[in-house]
Amino acid sequence: MSSESSSGPEMSATTKQMLARVRQLVPPMLEKFHKGQLGRVAVIGGSEDYTGAPYFSAMASARLGSDLSHVICTPNAAQVIKTYSPNLMVHPLMRSSPPTLSPSHASNPSSLTKSSPDTDPAQVAEQIIPMLDRLHVLVIGPGLGRDPIMQETCAKVIAAAREKDIPMVLDADALLLVAKDPSLIKGYNNAVVTPNVVEFARLTKALGVDELVEKAEKQAGETAKVEALAEALGGVMVVQKGAKDYLSDGKVTLTVDLKGGLKRSGGQGDTLTGSIATFLGWRRAYLDGLWDHGNKLDEGELLALAVFGGASITRECSRLAFAKKGRSLQASDLTDEVHAAFMNLFGEVDAKL
Repeated sequence: MSSESSSGPEMSATTKQMLARVRQLVPPMLEKFHKGQLGRVAVIGGSEDYTGAPYFSAMASARLGSDLSHVICTPNAAQVIKTYSPNLMVHPLMRSSPPTLSPSHASNPSSLTKSSPDTDPAQVAEQIIPMLDRLHVLVIGPGLGRDPIMQETCAKVIAAAREKDIPMVLDADALLLVAKDPSLIKGYNNAVVTPNVVEFARLTKALGVDELVEKAEKQAGETAKVEALAEALGGVMVVQKGAKDYLSDGKVTLTVDLKGGLKRSGGQGDTLTGSIATFLGWRRAYLDGLWDHGNKLDEGELLALAVFGGASITRECSRLAFAKKGRSLQASDLTDEVHAAFMNLFGEVDAKL
């Protein structure tokens, strides 16, 4: 398998052209930059049962090149995640339901006493929302779980982030929130959702587009599902993961056809969310004109290019890791390949773009 890992990725002419455009989003390494300018990303997730997912997402973001990578999680998850790497900033600000919470309260967290900051989602969210002004991108969902306090807290943070026009990548159990209340992100063109097959089906059902999708697929082919869901969400960028990744906001649809690995171990989608987040942070740097790039890209295409870049990195990580590890591949193996994947796809990026 090592021969495949040492060779470069195969790609179509269209993908090669797209990656050339994505490359223009990548900041050169310049002495004038200071800490934080090239990406401040926070991952909201991480609970007692799920500590790996937020780590993989935040670390992918950091390894790809964001300057500052945060994890916002529960205190018990924070203790574990801090042992994984000293490179991440871990904030134990999230709260979950106490073990003695009654079933009636568990199904209706708003019925909890408002005097307890640990059981009132509004008070928990108040500790997180002030951080938003220091961030460029949010990833919401990795390791979040379905605890009602965690879910309602995230709903409040999403609403606040939307008001501040902060780009968001939603995955995993954050997509439960969208299925229950699509208005949280509907029409927000700075949102990206990355559902797996089950989550994708749940979203299409919740939005009442199943029949439309089935009909459209027969008429328009393999991208009809992602286009219909994106349109139903009012222009949100949807990533439909599979043998190829399809990205669509309902108007523009792109295909990432780079070869990936064949092992479907859990956690690989977290590399995707973190990678997309870094590219979205670089999108901000591009719009801020932090380097002389000539404004060759249209602002309206930047989000799609960022998502295309993140998906491409993830697929190349998967290919490289599978070539080395085969059926023993784990999510951490993708983390180890992030820089190699970047170099394979983009090479050294200097000021002469």
